[in-house]
Amino acid sequence: MTTISGCLAESTTTPPVVKGAYYPSWSTSFPPSAINTSLFTHIFYAFLAPNNVTFKFEISNSTAAVLVNFTTTLRHGSPPAKTLFSIGGGGADSEALARMASSPSSRGVFIDSAIDVARMFGFDGVDLDWEFPESPKDMENLGRLLKEWRQAIGKESKYTHRPPLLLTAAVYFSVDFFLSPVPRSFPVASLRKNLDWINAMCYDFHGAWSNITGPNAALFDPNSNINSIYGLSSWINAGMPPKKVVMGLPLYGRTWHLKDPKVNGIGSIAVGPGPGDGVLTYSQIVKLNKEENGTVVYDADTVSVYSVVGSSWIGYDDPLTTTTKVGYAQALGLRGYFFWALSFDKNSDISSHASRSWILDKSE
Repeated sequence: MTTISGCLAESTTTPPVVKGAYYPSWSTSFPPSAINTSLFTHIFYAFLAPNNVTFKFEISNSTAAVLVNFTTTLRHGSPPAKTLFSIGGGGADSEALARMASSPSSRGVFIDSAIDVARMFGFDGVDLDWEFPESPKDMENLGRLLKEWRQAIGKESKYTHRPPLLLTAAVYFSVDFFLSPVPRSFPVASLRKNLDWINAMCYDFHGAWSNITGPNAALFDPNSNINSIYGLSSWINAGMPPKKVVMGLPLYGRTWHLKDPKVNGIGSIAVGPGPGDGVLTYSQIVKLNKEENGTVVYDADTVSVYSVVGSSWIGYDDPLTTTTKVGYAQALGLRGYFFWALSFDKNSDISSHASRSWILDKSE
């Protein structure tokens, strides 16, 4: 093990548009060399996590080799793509991140170590994917963490005469957790001042945790506020500049096992998860629909697609719904979009449609 510690950080300059994607580190069948960098501006390596006691990043020799290959490959892409490593993720220890953020000393250790990792392995920045701060106090500490991180980035850049590292964060689709029994909101003032942008995770709106079918990533929803437009608007209304908001798009779908295959619209009763234990990648969905002659339905109210394959119900996005969402992101004046996750696409089908549909304005 090599223990990484010690530096400082800020970030000001980024490309006008973000066409991003998270790259799962477990994508062994999809190496960095397979990434079509003409479709993306930023690729996020997912994930790294600090030691849950020391809060330093401990990088093994094997992981070090993977990180060097990742950044080197994308730096020499045609065109090159910027790289960030993402900390945390949905499966990370949220309580450990909360402990880290709770005191100045542990925040300092974490920040310095993260900057060291970025510089040592050639990343252009760092992304924090803390899912999710669970109390108002955690949110306050997140604000403090980002302030100190930004200051450290600035100091490190000035000291080393290198461009400042990018600093971003993956966040809940809405600025506040209005569905939670613990009311809390993100510290928008700190995020606005200290981050280059936020990646709003506009997906996982419905899933087999509820036995009622629904779109994974509805753009609209006539029946609730669980939709992307509501979430993105809540961030903007809370003071987050649109040019610091990046819209999340899924390259996977959520599945259910229907109670009655004849009752199969949005809002139908299910009895549990469907194929893939409730989750299928877009590539798997296309394959299943083709092999099993699935019925594919476009839902205009939510700008989503679902397919019915026997007693299985799958809610997902396709090239049409994705390009419609990209259009709305531009209409809202957002910075761009990102995908979770890069290796889930089918032959870059959705990624290429999204990239082409972002129409550059004169300032770009």
